[in-house]
Amino acid sequence: MEENTATAPEESRQPSARDLEVLSRQLGRPVRDVVEIPARCVCGNPLVAATAPRLSNGTPFPTTFYLTHPVITSAVSRLEAAGLMNEMNDRLTADEALAASYRGAHEAYLAARAEIGARSGIGGVPEIDGISAGGMPTRVKCLHVLVGQSLAAGRGVNPLGDEAVDAIAEWWTADRCYCDGAWDTDGEAPSRDLSRHGPQGLPEIVGRPAPVRKSKQEAGE
Repeated sequence: MEENTATAPEESRQPSARDLEVLSRQLGRPVRDVVEIPARCVCGNPLVAATAPRLSNGTPFPTTFYLTHPVITSAVSRLEAAGLMNEMNDRLTADEALAASYRGAHEAYLAARAEIGARSGIGGVPEIDGISAGGMPTRVKCLHVLVGQSLAAGRGVNPLGDEAVDAIAEWWTADRCYCDGAWDTDGEAPSRDLSRHGPQGLPEIVGRPAPVRKSKQEAGE
């Protein structure tokens, strides 16, 4: 398996006006409170957005790393539909070493959010102290969150996120661009929310269905 090379270097993390437009098109809504782009496609388009821990309207926002690329979100949705989260939860119960590594991913998520909050001038958000996302530190509730963290932080931080990145290799890999046709590029970027969007990893909020990208095998049938 190829090493994940999607993690953006520090000098390219500042979002440009074009990045924000691309994110709005990817999500189908005006993007809000994005402070960094921690993972990029080989072509430079965003894969993951880092959102401020407190939104401009004052709302605490625990989902720091938000997976945005439609091809990846679609592929991860396939894993969820196939029951991978249940399998991972069973393994977390049975494998203490895996559970310890997963708790480490939770701590890394909190540390990264604090660093992003400091860099963006937001500071601490006490309402979400100790709360990460995606079910961490003990459960898997949203694979999109785990993949977002793995792409943003690089391999070796979230073991289950890394496994999910490997598992979507049939549909997406970090060494190729999959942007062509993945979102609407015609006309103006969205100016109002058309997505029924909700924070990834918060089970009480249901996000929009992801577009389905056929596998190489299906495309050839």
